[in-house]
Amino acid sequence: MKLLLLAVSLTLFRSAVIGQEQPHAGASAPRKIVVDLSKKSGALRPVWAQFGYDEPNFTYMKDGAKLLGELASLSPVPVYVRCHNLLTTGDGKPALKWGSTNAYTEDADGRPVYDWHIVDSIFGTYIKRKMRPLVEIGFMPEALSTHPQPYRHSWRPGVQYDSVYTGWAWPPTDYKKWEELVFRWVSHCVQRYGAAEVNTWLWEVWNEPNISYWKGTMEEYFSLYDHAVAAVRRALPAARVGGPATTGPGGTKAATWLQDFLAHCADGRNAATGGKGAPLDFISFHAKGSPKWVNGHVRMNMLPQLNDVARGFEIVKASSFSTLPVYITECDPEGCAACGMTTNPENAYRNGTMYSSYTAASFTRIYDLAARYGIDLAGLTSWSFEFEGQKWFDGFRDLATNGVDKPVLNVFRMYGMMLGDRVQVDDPAGLSLDSLMRSGVHGAQPDIHALAAAGKKAATVMVWNYHDDDLPGEDAPVELTVTHIPGSSVWVQHYRIDEGHSNAYQAWKKMGSPQSPTEDQFRILEQSGQLQQLDKPKKIAAPDGAARVLFSLPRHGISLLRLTYLL
Repeated sequence: MKLLLLAVSLTLFRSAVIGQEQPHAGASAPRKIVVDLSKKSGALRPVWAQFGYDEPNFTYMKDGAKLLGELASLSPVPVYVRCHNLLTTGDGKPALKWGSTNAYTEDADGRPVYDWHIVDSIFGTYIKRKMRPLVEIGFMPEALSTHPQPYRHSWRPGVQYDSVYTGWAWPPTDYKKWEELVFRWVSHCVQRYGAAEVNTWLWEVWNEPNISYWKGTMEEYFSLYDHAVAAVRRALPAARVGGPATTGPGGTKAATWLQDFLAHCADGRNAATGGKGAPLDFISFHAKGSPKWVNGHVRMNMLPQLNDVARGFEIVKASSFSTLPVYITECDPEGCAACGMTTNPENAYRNGTMYSSYTAASFTRIYDLAARYGIDLAGLTSWSFEFEGQKWFDGFRDLATNGVDKPVLNVFRMYGMMLGDRVQVDDPAGLSLDSLMRSGVHGAQPDIHALAAAGKKAATVMVWNYHDDDLPGEDAPVELTVTHIPGSSVWVQHYRIDEGHSNAYQAWKKMGSPQSPTEDQFRILEQSGQLQQLDKPKKIAAPDGAARVLFSLPRHGISLLRLTYLL
């Protein structure tokens, strides 16, 4: 076993230049990135510490519970978890884009029957790990739906996507019964977990009501919202409520939805109380990219996602709620986590490091847009979890496969190490935010850029080498200079995601892509999926408070450098 581990370790090892060394002869001029620890712009908020998924019953299953534990442990703050189908009728058996809790049924006389045991299993799994629900209030129970049949869909990859929108997507037959359901649910949570705990949760009404997730009108959604919020506040007056979780605000119709919702909350007639306006503690919307299959390879496209974010921020800023926290409660490269790469070849980015580098690049630009618009950005929910009992590396948009972490999960481990204030990154040769929003990263120049933070004991710098095209590219020599270090030397740890580090997918392929790995193979894959260091930590000098680190960064690679101050 030891010899096998050593062989895999040697295979995965890849050298790099680190410290005050020079790139090898013949290399192109290094990309010079300067991080000034004295130029701070406020706390680097852990907006990335949020995850979501369609299938709530995966939560307490073997691999789901394992992954939730890993997500909880990688974050310095409690992680928020959002999932669909928390009120959907059914037996609790999961399937792709489906889940159920049977929270609400009716007896033969039409009287409500409430059953919280499956919901309790879901929330209990979170609470045990000190995670917090970002509670999506939905979907419509079969007994309350105005169009209940068909109800349980049987969607799978390759089947028309619209077939998922069945009876659960319709308005309620009785808004008072809907309100009472939500009131009973929140009251139960308060009784079970305590008001202090539940006051830390977020309550979001429905999901993407501007598309077929909601078969009613906009005005009917406003009624749904008003009654749901009235119920939440009746059960727990200090609870935080929000919405509308619309998607794609860069489009005209979606922008109108968001604008009209905010106007309703400010001045509209409240369907539940008859008064003016509706409570709103946070604003949520969704933003997605759009990859394509071009000339035999994947081409990512960050433009729709960034433009959706910018337009959403613009709408919020122009509203009566310009200072409220904003949560992008689905923030991803595209829209269907359960669509694999077999039926959708553009999804082939998901297993390797392209997903990782896209996430690093896009999240940082969203930070930048929030600063530009003066938005209180509170969360970016990665709609990615795991799919229980599926083939290994089947191309789903997930963080782990069969209990083994994919490279993208290690980006979030890197984020978890970035503590303190965001500090200025000077990268004059890099692509600007405006350039990315005009043209993406389709040209010859990759997006080599960085995000940096300064804490009390260490500085951290995340550097990525991203391109929209999944094609080979040259390794980029990088010269990173960190200034205003409080000391004359630093201890440097260099973490890396690339083909040979923090990459269980490449390790699996080198094994021959087994669909039934042996116990020894599983342990190797599990280890390969963890965040790995590129080289041994070392001490380097920081004369006059400045340290220089040189290294080579492969295409779609990510480096996280932690410089611990030696005072």
